[in-house]
Amino acid sequence: MTKADVELNQEEMAIRFTYHKPTEGQPEIYETIRDQAHDFAITLLELCPQSRELSLALTKLEELVMWANAAIARRSDDVVYAGD
Repeated sequence: MTKADVELNQEEMAIRFTYHKPTEGQPEIYETIRDQAHDFAITLLELCPQSRELSLALTKLEELVMWANAAIARRSDDVVYAGD
């Protein structure tokens, strides 16, 4: 099994449904992701007509931020950052 594969077991459920207090450096990473998503959202508002499709795109962008933050919060122990 690779790190990308996740076995569904009690340990995994604990990871998914437990609060993960931000560790050193994580708040800055969350902010970077939010800032870049915000900038892209503004680009979409400027370039796309008001529509259901735009609304869905913005919703997916919000989901992207939430899932990216979850990946950082839940899996940071699995990640080796550049320079580590």
